[in-house]
Amino acid sequence: MTRLKDALDHIAEAVIKQRDLLDRLDSIGDSDHGTNMARGFTAAMEELERLNDLSSTKVVFETVGTAFAESIGGASGPLYATAFLRAAAACDENTTFNVENVEKLLNAAVEGVKRRGHSDAGEKTMLDVLIPVHKCFTPEEAKDKTLYQCIEAAVKAAKDGLDYTKTIPAKKGRASYIGERSIGHEDPGAMSSLIMVRELFNFLKY
Repeated sequence: MTRLKDALDHIAEAVIKQRDLLDRLDSIGDSDHGTNMARGFTAAMEELERLNDLSSTKVVFETVGTAFAESIGGASGPLYATAFLRAAAACDENTTFNVENVEKLLNAAVEGVKRRGHSDAGEKTMLDVLIPVHKCFTPEEAKDKTLYQCIEAAVKAAKDGLDYTKTIPAKKGRASYIGERSIGHEDPGAMSSLIMVRELFNFLKY
């Protein structure tokens, strides 16, 4: 599935370009979210280049998740690794991308992140973006929309979710140590999740 590989290459390049921004947003945490995301995506893309067969969505996501797990410490590595690995586990060998399948993969990823991070919406984390994004693909929201239209809606939902993180205190990670003083700051994990959704949309436009 070279199209999936091309999309991931595009997303990886965009996240890596925003490394400094993500590190700055993480100034109330460990100041390394951008550095870690760049390291993870670099490792993931290198591993994908080594694959002889890119036809399996399951294998591609497993490869990315494993690369994140093995190359990044801190909070972001295990959480993004879990998201990709849970999505991979929800695939069969013939999974293709349509609204129904994307909803299933996103649901698996979100539930995995919730369990791994012992977190939920409203705690100033990546879930404040990922949960609204997932909702855009559910039957009640997707209705008769195309996959592209659902992704377009997901970009807006992701931006709204990121903006929401500025209005609430952090309850997870090092940023939680400063409590109410974290209000006014966007969550770096929410930002990296937004970038990924936005760049998937941008990739599909062309």
